[in-house]
Amino acid sequence: MSKSESSYKPGRVIWAALVIALGGLLFGYDTGVISGALPSMTGYFELSDLSSGVVVSALVVGAAVGALTSGRMSDRFGRRPVLLSASAIFIVGAILAAVSVSVPMIVAARIIIGFGVGVASSIVPVFISELAPAHLRGRLVALNQLMIVSGIMLAYLSNYALHGVSDDWRWMVGLAVVPSVLFGIGILSLDESPRWLALNGQTDRAREVLRKFRPADDVMTELADIQRTEESASAEEGWGGLRDPALRRVLVAGIGLQILGQLTGVNAVVYYAPSIFEGAGLGASSALLATVGVGVVNLVFTVIGMALVDKVGRTKLLGVCTIFTVLSLAVFAFLLANGAPSGAASVVGVACVFIYIASVATGLDVVVFIIPSELYPLRVRGTAMSLTIGVNWTMSFIVSLTFLSIFNALGGAVTFGIYALVALALVVFAFTVIPETKGKSLEEIEREFSGGAR
Repeated sequence: MSKSESSYKPGRVIWAALVIALGGLLFGYDTGVISGALPSMTGYFELSDLSSGVVVSALVVGAAVGALTSGRMSDRFGRRPVLLSASAIFIVGAILAAVSVSVPMIVAARIIIGFGVGVASSIVPVFISELAPAHLRGRLVALNQLMIVSGIMLAYLSNYALHGVSDDWRWMVGLAVVPSVLFGIGILSLDESPRWLALNGQTDRAREVLRKFRPADDVMTELADIQRTEESASAEEGWGGLRDPALRRVLVAGIGLQILGQLTGVNAVVYYAPSIFEGAGLGASSALLATVGVGVVNLVFTVIGMALVDKVGRTKLLGVCTIFTVLSLAVFAFLLANGAPSGAASVVGVACVFIYIASVATGLDVVVFIIPSELYPLRVRGTAMSLTIGVNWTMSFIVSLTFLSIFNALGGAVTFGIYALVALALVVFAFTVIPETKGKSLEEIEREFSGGAR
């Protein structure tokens, strides 16, 4: 056996996935840090309510643009160069934010950081899915979500540790430089995706990369499967390739998941958790403490979802967990319909919020990136993922923007009743529209659900 053939190490693919998932850590940190930095920024820049909203939402705008543009670039130039670029974008954005002296400057920095977040949210799941073996792919792609949640928790911890330091907000946003540099160094140490290499005629390099991540007996079989699937696929790439009728089912499944997932109110509940807890009958200080508990529950149940996704399957995990989402939202809406909860009703209301967070963390949040990264065929995977995650960010922006207006106009009972009905629609969608991909190679999935994308 040659030296190259003996380079396989079982833990190498897990290490590679962890390195790539650092992009998710940056995603989480940069979205979470603003909660602690904004009060000091408000004083320094004399921000109004409107300008505060612009500073916060600038990241979402940048993320939507980054997600929509990065996929085509990754299909053309490779997953690795695009994530290296994202690392550089994160570094530039963090430094610019830390030295900002005006509102336009901090808004520009937040847009740049958001662009990096959008690139990472689109390409990280694709890169991991193309490296991972079928039996581990769900858990390894879910590392991205675990890192996002961990990044948010890290942001909360840094906000707490740095609060009160001179120019604390500069340190909070600037600290992102450290994981950004580590992310870039880590990506430099990795090879390009073997599937991208095979698609672009670099068969020898693809074989060498596979020899690092697969047992020697599996390398040639997997490479031949990749080549056979792509030989039968449509020649059209990029945005034009998405018009192929054979892709309709997988695009509906992937994009529909993003739309319905966001319309269950998940980001609104996280963003406005203190207000929701106060509405459930807690005082202001207790509501803030309960919000910390939300972060802990989110992290713990993400790990539980990761452990289950390759055992029970994507659609079953999503469907069953979302049933609990429906029940928690419905009960919470019922409580609010009967006035502000107090006493035992307050305890039930708080429990409903925690059950909601736990069910979303175990199901929806674990599979939301896994399912599209597996369903889309190789030739258009990056572009299709861009469209999908771009829709996700757009819906996130809409839901977060409208939550308080709907809540104040219609009341909490109607608002959470609407979210419950959407969650019920997601249960039906999960069991009837989204194909199950557990245990199948990406090539098997492509042939079965998009007909080779002819």
